[in-house]
Amino acid sequence: MKRRNFLQFASLLSASGIISVGSHGWVAKGLAQTNNRKRLIVIFLRGGVDGLNVVIPHQEYTYYNARPKIAIPAPGEPEGAIDLDGQFGLHPALASIIPLWQNRSLAFVHACGSNNDTRSHFDAQYYMETGIPGNKKIPDGWMNRLLANLPKDKPTQAVNLGDIPPRILMGAMPVASLPTGRKSTRSLPIDRPKIYEAFDRLYSSNDELSRVYQEGRQARDLLLADLQEEMEAASAGAPPPQGFAGDAKNLAQIMVGDSKTQLGFLALGHWDTHVNQGSSQGALARRLKPLGEGLVTLVQELGPLYSDTVILVMSEFGRTVNENGNGGTDHGHGNVMWVLGGGVRGGQVYGQWPGLDESELFQKRDLAVTTDFRDVISSVLEQHLEIERSQIARIFSGYSSNQRLALL
Repeated sequence: MKRRNFLQFASLLSASGIISVGSHGWVAKGLAQTNNRKRLIVIFLRGGVDGLNVVIPHQEYTYYNARPKIAIPAPGEPEGAIDLDGQFGLHPALASIIPLWQNRSLAFVHACGSNNDTRSHFDAQYYMETGIPGNKKIPDGWMNRLLANLPKDKPTQAVNLGDIPPRILMGAMPVASLPTGRKSTRSLPIDRPKIYEAFDRLYSSNDELSRVYQEGRQARDLLLADLQEEMEAASAGAPPPQGFAGDAKNLAQIMVGDSKTQLGFLALGHWDTHVNQGSSQGALARRLKPLGEGLVTLVQELGPLYSDTVILVMSEFGRTVNENGNGGTDHGHGNVMWVLGGGVRGGQVYGQWPGLDESELFQKRDLAVTTDFRDVISSVLEQHLEIERSQIARIFSGYSSNQRLALL
């Protein structure tokens, strides 16, 4: 097969979760075992989730004045927020994660976000995934650079659940990928024994393309074997449910399996609530409920590994403090990050709360950012994955803040 045809074939396989070549695709390196069981999972909420209606500042009169239609009622009122600490409350649609708050393995960092003031979804996601706000020429993502700073003795160090390669995992380091939903264990043409045997014979040498094929096949075999075994044991062969809970279950089963995957990524969309956002009920609530249930599924399926896992939930920016004329919110600035894990010092809302008075708002319209999102990530990398500060400087080029949150 000519090199051009092989690359076309490899790109086809990458879209289906096998392999591809370069920064747009996925390969897994090595088959050595490891005792390092620390894991990091990042869940990206694309569209700018309304953090003020996720973790509600129910002691702020301004919050209710600015949102007469969509504000979440105070704790104790019908369909009111679930009180967290006397100052903040949780959206009632997220009641499923309250046990995680109560057992102190869930924390929030409010007024968190990027130091860049863009209101473009594309740019804000780009900056948050590359970890270098303001620079549109960064080709790789911070999770891929993190992968380069982890020990090299894992077979599949990172996995993406999704059909489109995310910016956050692009880069020089190879990453395995699986589609979401029921497609994740779907048989593909390459899985047919005769085709496998033909390609095994064709790429049986030690040249570069043969090694890429061989390692990519090993990665897929390993991931599918782990996933299928765990799925059949837990569900008696039944496919996982549709939506986030099913994908979360798949991701957890990969993490728990023998593949020694350390990093995981999954994105969820449709958080751009310009119209009819709703309050305790409505569009946002209908998205938050399966998000919370999926996180609970992820925690349950991780089992004992949850104690060695940190889960970050993040979004590119928040929403405006004032609701708009369409019963929704527009692109904002500061937001809330979620931090979950067995070792997390949870049951707390971290960060400096700036308040919602007009004089305290960013550009007189948005929640201000008092904690850089990289402060949160760097704290997790240093305290959980034991990444040195010199390595963090390579992961987040140009980032010089020494602020660390005692999250773990």
